[in-house]
Amino acid sequence: MRGEPVSDDEDEDAEPAGREKEQSEGARDAFGNDEVGDEAAEFGLASSLPAPKRGKEKEKVQHDDEDDFDVDEDLIASGSDVDADEDSELSDASSDDDDAEQADPAATRDEEEDDEFVKGVFGPDAAGSQPALTGANGIQPSSKPTSGGLAFTYPCPRTHAELLDVVKDIPITQLPTVVQRIRALHHPSLSASNKESMSDFSAALVDHISHLGNTGQPLAVVEQVIRHIHSLSRTYPTEIAGAFRKHLLAGHEQGELKSGDLIILTAIGSIYPTSDHFHQVVTPAITLMGKWLGLNAPDSAERRATGAFIVALCAKYQVLAKRYVPEAIRFVQRTLSLKPALSTEELRPHLDNLLSMADLWKDKTAFPEIFAPFVPLLKSAGAKKEHQTLTILLQQAYLRRRPLELHHHRKQPIPTRIPKFEETFNPDKHYDPDKERSDAAKLQKEYKRERKGALRELRKDANFVAREQLREKREKDAEYERKHRRIIAEIQGEEGREAKEYEREKAQRKRAKGSG
Repeated sequence: MRGEPVSDDEDEDAEPAGREKEQSEGARDAFGNDEVGDEAAEFGLASSLPAPKRGKEKEKVQHDDEDDFDVDEDLIASGSDVDADEDSELSDASSDDDDAEQADPAATRDEEEDDEFVKGVFGPDAAGSQPALTGANGIQPSSKPTSGGLAFTYPCPRTHAELLDVVKDIPITQLPTVVQRIRALHHPSLSASNKESMSDFSAALVDHISHLGNTGQPLAVVEQVIRHIHSLSRTYPTEIAGAFRKHLLAGHEQGELKSGDLIILTAIGSIYPTSDHFHQVVTPAITLMGKWLGLNAPDSAERRATGAFIVALCAKYQVLAKRYVPEAIRFVQRTLSLKPALSTEELRPHLDNLLSMADLWKDKTAFPEIFAPFVPLLKSAGAKKEHQTLTILLQQAYLRRRPLELHHHRKQPIPTRIPKFEETFNPDKHYDPDKERSDAAKLQKEYKRERKGALRELRKDANFVAREQLREKREKDAEYERKHRRIIAEIQGEEGREAKEYEREKAQRKRAKGSG
């Protein structure tokens, strides 16, 4: 402007500024308005712009708890802005919820557990801001498959048939992932109607683990599904317990246990406390196992294998309570008594069960009566290690049952009452056959004699001292008497002289008065 020369450095600085200005001016549409990057993404819709490429995929995190799992970002829609009216409604609802929490603390705890579950799945802010993509909420879930072959969302099956229809096209190893997604998308905290559907889904899972056992599916998958049932049993205890009891009732009616029934019994032992004195699910399960063991003989390889599994399950049930199950002992005894005898490999599960039960009930007072019949059976079967272990346990049990005894004192002879006569009896001689006792009597007699002599000398000394003291006292008394008499005589003589002098003076005064 002032005609000053422009340096090369200033030209270089001016070029970027010009380019930035051109870019800012170019970011306008045909009508002169500024262009917006992507408005669709702000409202939770599909973006019209190409998605940026990710340099590296997220590593899949392994979780120990079935409630702690990751959910794909596509499962959750982005949040939308909330109007001021909605904020006021939410504040009113929150105040009502506070009153309800004060009225029902148990419901408050359940809601807090649900909030923690949602936070663990969707993140810390998902419980209050993320809308749920579930069919129960009126939003049709998407069934678009992911890169791994699984859909982003699944409907919540309420029966076992619906669950089979949902998982029929997925690999069996992906079943836990599908269950995770169903639990996340249909969580009760996302909609009030989800609670009823999830309770039915929990019962359907119980039916499904029985189905998985009957169809021979991998046990690792079954175990993960059982963990989900364990987690759901804290929220829906009545529905899951009812489903288990239905399977137990069917087992009682049919009288034969299949692989699915064994899976049900295993799940009961891992979900419910087996040490209770009475339980709505565990007690019927123990009754069913005892019934099968008591009514079925080990006459086939299949029944022996089933019986070995049930006996091991009974021992596992009684780990804490240590209650005695006689049917389990009887089944193992009948298996070891089979003729012809089975090989050691075929008997290995039953021998392991026997040792586990012996270790479980070794403190019972009836342990010898229970396990003593197994000693000859183990010896005939050639199970040396088990025979030695059981023999040691039996010996320890017999030692604990030893009756009470008195102290082991030295035996005393019975004293004889027959009189003993001596023809040459000498009263000064001791005839005691016991030398020690005779010497003791001599010492005692000598002690008495010396004691009498000492007492006699002491008495003499005491008498002498008493006589001397008496003599000295008499001498002192006589001296005192003499002094007393002498003093009395002097006093009386002085009084007599004074009396005579007084009489003499009185007579003189009387004569002098008469002459005058």
